[in-house]
Amino acid sequence: MGTESNKLEYSRIDYTLLFLLFLLFIISLVAVYSASGQYFVNDPYYFVKRQIIWYIIGVGIMFSIMFFDYELLENLALPFYFLGLSLLVAVHLFGTVRNGSQRWINLGGFMLQPSEFMKIFLLIVLAGVIYKWAKEKHELDTKTPISVVVKIMIYSLPPFGLILLQPDLGTALVIGAIMVTMIFISGTSWRILTLLAGTIIAGLATLVYLHNNHIELFSKFIKPHQLERIYGWLSREEYASSYGFQLTEALKGIGSGQVSGRGLLEGVQSQSGRIPEVQTDFIFALIGEEFGFIGATLVISIYFIMSYRLIIIAISCDNPYGTYLVTGVIGLLAFQIFQNIAMTIGLMPITGLALPFMSYGGSALLTNMIAMGIVMSVKYRTKRFMFNY
Repeated sequence: MGTESNKLEYSRIDYTLLFLLFLLFIISLVAVYSASGQYFVNDPYYFVKRQIIWYIIGVGIMFSIMFFDYELLENLALPFYFLGLSLLVAVHLFGTVRNGSQRWINLGGFMLQPSEFMKIFLLIVLAGVIYKWAKEKHELDTKTPISVVVKIMIYSLPPFGLILLQPDLGTALVIGAIMVTMIFISGTSWRILTLLAGTIIAGLATLVYLHNNHIELFSKFIKPHQLERIYGWLSREEYASSYGFQLTEALKGIGSGQVSGRGLLEGVQSQSGRIPEVQTDFIFALIGEEFGFIGATLVISIYFIMSYRLIIIAISCDNPYGTYLVTGVIGLLAFQIFQNIAMTIGLMPITGLALPFMSYGGSALLTNMIAMGIVMSVKYRTKRFMFNY
């Protein structure tokens, strides 16, 4: 009986996700090792050693969460949410400033970035909002009422605003992506979705109008360095030596990689320091230059397979709360993957978002591992019936 019970428990672990994470771990170590060359000539393993430590901690946290009953998160959602808001306020009061942004709290040498963990806290509380309505709704209710959408926005806008003030446009956009994902999965009507899309477009149009006619008012919403990134994106060749330098060098590197790449440690742009933050935000540029189209396609394929696997877990879950949680994780990861790769190849403006499970860094990696732990917990507790596939 004990052996059968152990086999049953082991069968509930999603080995496909673990294998995909292992592949990303290996690729991350190789890329981060290569990126160390332009920073630490005397210690080429500087970033690698720290990345391994973060991965070990992250995997430990992921498995701990996997064995934790995710249904209990519904009761912990609000405490986590207000903890996250408190940390964001603390950042504004005594946070550490780096590169013009105040995003971190110094905890004895470890730079904690609360906005990263706020993504998870918001995801949990929004899943609870939708699940609560789903439990109480009448059988004839086929569409989510506007009140649920309003609640989702009420919970989402405070962290969005606090993060935007740091300023950290990239993470704020992730918060927005989580909000939109949860509104969509809630089952709201297309009329409300159209209204929401119209509001976003109207907001963007207003910013364009303010930029062209009231620049002093526009500067209160968009910081100078953020505007410079937009200029560098829209007019890359004109600002190739200034605002568009990072994007220009990244595109040169990716283009020079051609099919099979220049080879490990052989990237001209990556190794010369011409691509700033190549170990974090622009690690995909290094992969494209040193491993070419083949390497870049491999990474993107792994992400596609991972997304597909997450969708399967969300669909097969027998508890709507688990489905909402996994869907939120899909929105969280998919937006970050798209935005990071798109900004690297010039499809989107640079926002400073890390590439999940690939970029060097502690807070971002731990956040993604927590998200995967929640997914693993949902999969671990999904009951399988005779005719389930």
